[in-house]
Amino acid sequence: MIAKVILGTMNNARKLVSIVEKIPYDAELCSGRYVVNAKSMLGVLSMPEFEVGELHIHTDEEIECSNILEKLLENGLLADTYDAAKRSLYDITTFGEILIDFTWQGVSDTGQTLFAQNPGGAPANVAVAAEKLGAHTAFIGKAGKDMHGEFLKSVLEKEKVDTKGMLLDENYFTTLAFVSVAENGERSFSFARKPGADTKIEKEEINVDILDKTTLFHVGSLSLTEQPARNTTHYAIRRAKEKGSIISYDPNYRASLWKDKKTAKEQMRSLIPYVDLMKISDEETELLTGKEKPEEAAKLLFEKGVKIVVVTLGSKGAYLYCKEGGLQIPGFVSKVADTNGAGDSFWGGFLYRISKSGKKPEEFTLNELKEYVRFGNAVASLCVEKKGAIPAMPTLMEVRERMGQ
Repeated sequence: MIAKVILGTMNNARKLVSIVEKIPYDAELCSGRYVVNAKSMLGVLSMPEFEVGELHIHTDEEIECSNILEKLLENGLLADTYDAAKRSLYDITTFGEILIDFTWQGVSDTGQTLFAQNPGGAPANVAVAAEKLGAHTAFIGKAGKDMHGEFLKSVLEKEKVDTKGMLLDENYFTTLAFVSVAENGERSFSFARKPGADTKIEKEEINVDILDKTTLFHVGSLSLTEQPARNTTHYAIRRAKEKGSIISYDPNYRASLWKDKKTAKEQMRSLIPYVDLMKISDEETELLTGKEKPEEAAKLLFEKGVKIVVVTLGSKGAYLYCKEGGLQIPGFVSKVADTNGAGDSFWGGFLYRISKSGKKPEEFTLNELKEYVRFGNAVASLCVEKKGAIPAMPTLMEVRERMGQ
C-alpha cells in the first residue's frame, strides 16, 4: 500500500516510526529520488525533503491496509485522507508472458549443446527490475502447472513481486524460448509455444483486485499473438485506464510468433490509442509507425496521443520525446556479457521513477524525463554485464553507484 504522510516535525517523525515499527512488513519512506527505511528514526530524519513523503508498505491485505491507514489518520499523519485511502496498493502491475529462456552455454565435453534455464518474459522482467529498485510490483499472467511454471512463480516470489494474479494451468505447457547469444551479446530466438499457457489467459481470469489498484499498468505485445490472450490484453488495458492507471506499452516483435508481418503490424499498433508511455527499439520503429528514423517515429507516436515516447538505441542510449520536444540521452559504457533483458531493465528503471513521482504523464518536463531515461540507461548498463535477464537486474544502490551519485 501507499499513503501520503505529513512529516515536518520531530514529533510527527516519532509517531510515524512508532506506527511502522509494529508492522510485520518492509516499509520505505519516499520523497523524490530518496528512499529510506521507514522503521528507522535516523532514516526518516535524514530525508532532505522533510515536509511530506510517501509511505510504501509491502502488503496489499485489505484489513491490514485499513488498520494502518486508520492509525495514520488518528495521529494526523495523512496528507490527504481521501487521496490516501484511494491510492493504489501497487506502484506497477505488469501483464503478459512469463517463460523460460534457455540460454546457450556452449558445448559439453561430449559435444552436446548446453542451455541454462533462466526465468524470463518481458513483462515479468519489467516487474522484477522495478521491484529490485524499490517499487511495489505485481504480475498478472499464466504459465503451465509444470516444473517450469512452478519455478517461474517461485522466482517472482523470491524477488518479492506479488503473484496473486499469476495462474498455473494444468492444460497447457509453459512457453519455452531457446536463446542463442552471439559474441557481441546479440540474441536470436526459437520458441516452443504451440500453444503456450501464456496465450490461454481469459479475461475472467484477470485478478481485478490487483488490476484496479495499480498506479501504472504495463503490457507488452506477445500477448496479442493469439486468442484468448489478445482479447484479454485489450480488456485489461481498457479496465486499468478506466480506473485511472497510467498505461505503459513496450512492443517486442518476434517474427516466428506471428502468422505474418501484416498481422503483427495491425495487432501491435492496436494498443497505441490507449497508451500514455511507450518504449520501442530502433529496430521496431518502421513496424510500429512506418518511420525508420527514431525522431520521426517518436514524434508520430506523440501525435497519436502517446504522452511520453522512448526509442532505445542499444549502446547509443535512447531518444526521448514529450510535449517539450525530443533529445537523445547517451548510454553508459558496459562490458557486455548478455543483452537478454536489457530493454526490460531499462524500462523497469524508467517506470520505477515515473511511479515514484506522483505525477501524471502530461505533467513531466523534458529535463525530468531526461534524468529518468539516464537512470534507465544506468540500469540497463548493469543488467547486460551479467548473464540472464531476471538474475541480472541491479539494485538501487548499484544504479546510483553507476550514475556517480
